Amino acid sequence: MDNKLDHWKSDIKGYLALILLLDQFTRNIYRNSPKAFVGDKKALNLSLIGVSQGFLNHDNLSWRHFLLMPMMHSETLAVQEMSLPLFKKYTNEKTYDFAKRHYDIIKDFGRFPHRNKILGRDSTKEEIQFLTQPGSSF
Repeated sequence: MDNKLDHWKSDIKGYLALILLLDQFTRNIYRNSPKAFVGDKKALNLSLIGVSQGFLNHDNLSWRHFLLMPMMHSETLAVQEMSLPLFKKYTNEKTYDFAKRHYDIIKDFGRFPHRNKILGRDSTKEEIQFLTQPGSSF
């Protein structure tokens, strides 16, 4: 993703809008395509910076949820581990449980198996078995 909208970061509402654009819009507009994940790296970086700058102190639950969402989507275990206490403290039980499911998958497989086909990755036997279970994909 290019940096044409980086000026949105100068305003707190624009900051979250940029995260939503990079993390959520791409997933929906480009569903079932590798392009769905094109904004992940930048969205995660914005999320981490936002957390470090105290943006989780916002009154709105949805705000906090979407600020943290790129961490939930990360395939990096350290990011998943860092995010769980934040989801627990700053979101609700339902969102935390969803974040925990994401964490467990990364802990078990080191990646999200449901992305393998889309990203052209080979699945292991364990991942194939996992994908037959209800709730294995998001």
